[in-house]
Amino acid sequence: MYYIKEFDPWHSSLCTCPPKYSLNPYTGCDHCCIYCYITSYIPNAFQVRTKKDFLKKLQEDVKNMDKNKMVSLSNSSDPYPRVEKKLGVTRKTLDFLARNQIKYQIITKSDLVTRDIDIFKESRCCVAVTITTLNKEVAEKLEPNASSPTERVKALKKLHQNNILITLRIDPIIPFINDTETESLINKLSFVDHVTASTFKPRRDSWKRFSKVFPDIAEKLREHYFIKGEKRGNSWYLPKNMRFKLLSKVKQAAENEGISFGSCRENFYSSHSCDGSHLIS
Repeated sequence: MYYIKEFDPWHSSLCTCPPKYSLNPYTGCDHCCIYCYITSYIPNAFQVRTKKDFLKKLQEDVKNMDKNKMVSLSNSSDPYPRVEKKLGVTRKTLDFLARNQIKYQIITKSDLVTRDIDIFKESRCCVAVTITTLNKEVAEKLEPNASSPTERVKALKKLHQNNILITLRIDPIIPFINDTETESLINKLSFVDHVTASTFKPRRDSWKRFSKVFPDIAEKLREHYFIKGEKRGNSWYLPKNMRFKLLSKVKQAAENEGISFGSCRENFYSSHSCDGSHLIS
């Protein structure tokens, strides 16, 4: 297939996602998150580009895909870059998926997602909004071009008010930056249907950006990642006991609110699904 691809074709032991597809309507992402992993494999990753004959080839892909599998938008970009407001590639994509009764999940940091509520209502879908912190100043350093935390909270509330199934993604959790916020974040957003959490797993390029923006915290974390931690593929992981302690707090906070919980690429507990795909019937 051209643009609909198997998610995790390498079948990593760390990935507990159910079989699904990945679809990126755009190449690159202009949120410019300092922790982003796509810069390790996409040239000029923070410059958004359209794809040649995308909608035409999408139609061909749908003919050949397993329609029992969910499509995830997007894992190597955000489906709502700034140019989407003008071009509408994602909206056209969602409309096509909905008309063909394809299950899909949106993963975004943009409040533009609420524009497409009318399509979501006619779809077999769920929407995941990533919020790493409610602190505006910290968010501007971590995710300089993404919608503000307040805007994302409003987006989640609007989606909920319109009976759209929603997941809160707390991803990544970074010690000394946002790890003490997770419980209050879940308490504030206790109306969500699912919570997915994951710890920061730096690669060479993302660690370089992180160290420039948070030099003192990077110095505190250096030993945890590069001496006590472990390297899995191209990513560095915190020590297992440290990761599980951080994730356990999130899991407990979610369960206290009666919300299902999942972790992403952690080999840690997930209730029904790591990504919230169990929400889609």
